[in-house]
Amino acid sequence: MPATEERSAQGGRAGLLMMVVFAAAVITFLGTSMLALVLAETPGNVSPAAMLANLTGPGVLAALVAITGTALLGAGPGTARIRRELALRWSWRAAGHGLLIGAVGLAVSLPAAMLWTRWVGPDQAESALGETFRGKQFGLPVAGAVFLIIWLLAPICEELLFRGVLWRAFEHWRWNAWGILAITTVLFALAHAEPLRTPLLLIISIPVGVARMLTGNLTAAIVTHQLNNFLPALLVFLLVSE
Repeated sequence: MPATEERSAQGGRAGLLMMVVFAAAVITFLGTSMLALVLAETPGNVSPAAMLANLTGPGVLAALVAITGTALLGAGPGTARIRRELALRWSWRAAGHGLLIGAVGLAVSLPAAMLWTRWVGPDQAESALGETFRGKQFGLPVAGAVFLIIWLLAPICEELLFRGVLWRAFEHWRWNAWGILAITTVLFALAHAEPLRTPLLLIISIPVGVARMLTGNLTAAIVTHQLNNFLPALLVFLLVSE
């Protein structure tokens, strides 16, 4: 087999294995989310402990599956495989780029969100997250934990899956970078399972993918995502704080 064909075959297999990792992480997320709902003490009146478990458990477990799967099935030498395959390399430069791209993204997404709210009406504009916390009140420790989860933790978990594992699968398949940006953005928006908000989610998620594409570093995408989540997290904190 010619060298180019061999490399193509290896890339195809590596991409398929990363797609298996992504599918396993998504199944983990969906399964644990349903289990958390079943185990909730009383529908509509969930205890703070159960609420925090439901908020953190599915995402964290899915992220752990993504990391473990990459360590086991990722391409290349085992040394630094997670760092290499997921492009997860901390640097202040990448974080700075993430902040800059996130700020530009907010300049677009905030007006888009206001226009979208006027279009669908305030009653239809509430996100699934807002519905989850509607009418709930917690003490400052719990409210603070919710704030940190939405602001910092959730973006890390989501980016490991979409701009980490899934992005790398398409890279192994030698997709064009713009194509990878497009497909991961669409899948990320659809994964939220909020059909009415999908157009807005597409606009919001584009800067996150752009940060990943321009820097080649997942850190930048995570920081961009975290900047985007700050205002929603703050709003939830203010709403649920006693």
